[in-house]
Amino acid sequence: MKLLFNRFKNFGLLEALVIFSAVYVVSMLLWTATTRSAVQEKAETVKLNHNKVVDFINSEINRCDQGDENLKTKWGDPCKGEWFSERVINYINQNIKIINPYSLKKEIIKQAQDPRIQAEGKAGQSTEIGIIFLSSKNFSSEAGSEWVIGTCVKSPCVAAGNNELTSVYR
Repeated sequence: MKLLFNRFKNFGLLEALVIFSAVYVVSMLLWTATTRSAVQEKAETVKLNHNKVVDFINSEINRCDQGDENLKTKWGDPCKGEWFSERVINYINQNIKIINPYSLKKEIIKQAQDPRIQAEGKAGQSTEIGIIFLSSKNFSSEAGSEWVIGTCVKSPCVAAGNNELTSVYR
Protein backbone atom coordinates (compact mmCIF):
# COMPACT_ATOMS: atom_id res chain seq x y z
CA MET A 1 0.00 0.00 0.00
CA LYS A 2 2.85 2.32 0.82
CA LEU A 3 4.31 1.71 -2.65
CA LEU A 4 1.04 2.79 -4.29
CA PHE A 5 0.87 5.90 -2.12
CA ASN A 6 4.42 6.84 -3.05
CA ARG A 7 3.57 6.65 -6.76
CA PHE A 8 0.76 9.18 -6.40
CA LYS A 9 2.54 11.37 -3.86
CA ASN A 10 3.68 13.82 -6.56
CA PHE A 11 0.40 13.65 -8.45
CA GLY A 12 -0.65 17.27 -8.94
CA LEU A 13 -3.17 19.42 -10.72
CA LEU A 14 -1.34 19.26 -14.05
CA GLU A 15 -1.31 15.47 -14.07
CA ALA A 16 -5.02 15.37 -13.19
CA LEU A 17 -5.79 17.82 -15.99
CA VAL A 18 -3.91 15.67 -18.51
CA ILE A 19 -5.74 12.51 -17.46
CA PHE A 20 -9.16 14.15 -17.49
CA SER A 21 -8.44 15.68 -20.92
CA ALA A 22 -7.46 12.31 -22.32
CA VAL A 23 -10.61 10.70 -20.92
CA TYR A 24 -12.72 13.52 -22.40
CA VAL A 25 -11.15 13.19 -25.87
CA VAL A 26 -11.58 9.41 -25.91
CA SER A 27 -15.22 9.65 -24.75
CA MET A 28 -16.04 12.28 -27.41
CA LEU A 29 -14.47 10.12 -30.12
CA LEU A 30 -16.53 7.14 -28.98
CA TRP A 31 -19.72 9.23 -28.82
CA THR A 32 -19.12 10.60 -32.33
CA ALA A 33 -18.47 7.14 -33.71
CA THR A 34 -21.66 5.72 -32.20
CA THR A 35 -23.95 8.57 -33.34
CA ARG A 36 -22.54 9.07 -36.86
CA SER A 37 -24.94 6.63 -38.52
CA ALA A 38 -27.98 8.36 -36.99
CA VAL A 39 -26.79 11.77 -38.23
CA GLN A 40 -26.18 10.35 -41.72
CA GLU A 41 -29.65 8.78 -41.74
CA LYS A 42 -31.30 12.10 -40.83
CA ALA A 43 -29.29 13.91 -43.51
CA GLU A 44 -30.37 11.37 -46.15
CA THR A 45 -34.03 11.78 -45.11
CA VAL A 46 -33.76 15.57 -45.49
CA LYS A 47 -32.16 15.18 -48.94
CA LEU A 48 -34.99 12.85 -49.98
CA ASN A 49 -37.57 15.40 -48.74
CA HIS A 50 -35.85 18.14 -50.72
CA ASN A 51 -35.84 16.00 -53.86
CA LYS A 52 -39.55 15.15 -53.41
CA VAL A 53 -40.44 18.85 -53.36
CA VAL A 54 -38.23 19.61 -56.37
CA ASP A 55 -39.68 16.65 -58.29
CA PHE A 56 -43.23 17.68 -57.39
CA ILE A 57 -42.74 21.24 -58.70
CA ASN A 58 -40.92 19.99 -61.81
CA SER A 59 -43.75 17.53 -62.55
CA GLU A 60 -46.28 20.36 -62.33
CA ILE A 61 -44.17 22.46 -64.70
CA ASN A 62 -44.01 19.57 -67.18
CA ARG A 63 -47.73 18.78 -66.83
CA CYS A 64 -48.65 22.43 -67.39
CA ASP A 65 -46.37 22.75 -70.42
CA GLN A 66 -48.28 19.95 -72.14
CA GLY A 67 -51.79 20.99 -71.16
CA ASP A 68 -54.37 23.39 -72.51
CA GLU A 69 -54.89 27.04 -71.54
CA ASN A 70 -57.53 26.29 -68.86
CA LEU A 71 -55.51 23.68 -66.96
CA LYS A 72 -54.75 24.43 -63.29
CA THR A 73 -51.96 23.32 -60.99
CA LYS A 74 -52.70 20.99 -58.09
CA TRP A 75 -52.70 24.00 -55.75
CA GLY A 76 -55.18 25.93 -57.94
CA ASP A 77 -53.12 28.45 -59.91
CA PRO A 78 -53.66 28.59 -63.69
CA CYS A 79 -50.90 26.69 -65.48
CA LYS A 80 -50.24 29.51 -67.91
CA GLY A 81 -50.41 32.25 -65.26
CA GLU A 82 -48.37 33.33 -62.27
CA TRP A 83 -47.87 30.76 -59.49
CA PHE A 84 -48.07 31.99 -55.91
CA SER A 85 -45.42 30.54 -53.63
CA GLU A 86 -47.68 30.71 -50.57
CA ARG A 87 -50.26 28.46 -52.26
CA VAL A 88 -47.58 25.95 -53.27
CA ILE A 89 -46.22 25.89 -49.73
CA ASN A 90 -49.68 25.40 -48.20
CA TYR A 91 -50.46 22.58 -50.63
CA ILE A 92 -47.19 20.76 -49.93
CA ASN A 93 -47.51 21.15 -46.14
CA GLN A 94 -51.07 19.80 -46.20
CA ASN A 95 -50.90 17.10 -48.89
CA ILE A 96 -47.40 15.73 -49.30
CA LYS A 97 -46.49 13.48 -46.42
CA ILE A 98 -42.88 14.23 -45.58
CA ILE A 99 -41.44 14.52 -42.08
CA ASN A 100 -38.53 16.57 -40.82
CA PRO A 101 -36.35 14.18 -38.77
CA TYR A 102 -34.98 17.11 -36.74
CA SER A 103 -38.36 18.49 -35.65
CA LEU A 104 -41.89 17.29 -35.07
CA LYS A 105 -43.42 20.56 -36.28
CA LYS A 106 -46.01 20.18 -39.03
CA GLU A 107 -44.45 22.66 -41.47
CA ILE A 108 -41.86 21.10 -43.72
CA ILE A 109 -41.60 23.94 -46.23
CA LYS A 110 -41.49 27.71 -45.68
CA GLN A 111 -41.05 30.90 -47.67
CA ALA A 112 -37.74 32.75 -47.67
CA GLN A 113 -36.64 35.96 -49.32
CA ASP A 114 -33.44 34.18 -50.37
CA PRO A 115 -33.44 30.40 -49.81
CA ARG A 116 -29.69 30.33 -50.44
CA ILE A 117 -29.05 32.31 -47.26
CA GLN A 118 -31.50 30.17 -45.28
CA ALA A 119 -29.99 26.91 -46.51
CA GLU A 120 -26.38 27.95 -45.99
CA GLY A 121 -26.79 30.07 -42.87
CA LYS A 122 -24.58 32.87 -44.21
CA ALA A 123 -23.59 36.01 -42.33
CA GLY A 124 -24.39 34.65 -38.89
CA GLN A 125 -27.95 33.76 -39.86
CA SER A 126 -29.27 30.77 -38.01
CA THR A 127 -31.32 28.36 -40.03
CA GLU A 128 -33.71 25.56 -39.34
CA ILE A 129 -32.23 22.19 -40.18
CA GLY A 130 -34.50 19.99 -42.29
CA ILE A 131 -36.88 22.79 -43.33
CA ILE A 132 -37.21 23.33 -47.08
CA PHE A 133 -37.18 26.99 -48.12
CA LEU A 134 -38.92 28.19 -51.29
CA SER A 135 -38.48 31.64 -52.84
CA SER A 136 -41.10 34.02 -51.50
CA LYS A 137 -41.39 35.76 -54.86
CA ASN A 138 -44.10 34.37 -57.10
CA PHE A 139 -43.23 32.17 -60.06
CA SER A 140 -43.78 34.26 -63.17
CA SER A 141 -45.34 32.68 -66.25
CA GLU A 142 -42.51 33.96 -68.45
CA ALA A 143 -40.07 31.41 -69.86
CA GLY A 144 -36.88 31.24 -67.83
CA SER A 145 -38.50 32.26 -64.55
CA GLU A 146 -36.64 30.79 -61.60
CA TRP A 147 -37.58 29.50 -58.17
CA VAL A 148 -34.84 28.58 -55.73
CA ILE A 149 -35.39 25.73 -53.28
CA GLY A 150 -32.91 25.36 -50.41
CA THR A 151 -32.50 23.08 -47.42
CA CYS A 152 -30.00 22.78 -44.60
CA VAL A 153 -29.25 19.07 -44.31
CA LYS A 154 -27.08 19.05 -41.17
CA SER A 155 -25.10 21.44 -39.01
CA PRO A 156 -23.06 23.48 -39.79
CA CYS A 157 -25.18 24.44 -42.76
CA VAL A 158 -22.49 26.54 -44.41
CA ALA A 159 -20.09 23.57 -44.72
CA ALA A 160 -19.79 21.87 -48.10
CA GLY A 161 -22.30 19.07 -48.55
CA ASN A 162 -24.45 20.16 -45.61
CA ASN A 163 -27.05 21.97 -47.70
CA GLU A 164 -29.06 21.41 -50.87
CA LEU A 165 -29.83 24.19 -53.33
CA THR A 166 -31.87 23.65 -56.49
CA SER A 167 -33.15 26.08 -59.09
CA VAL A 168 -36.40 25.25 -60.88
CA TYR A 169 -37.17 26.97 -64.19
CA ARG A 170 -40.39 27.40 -66.18
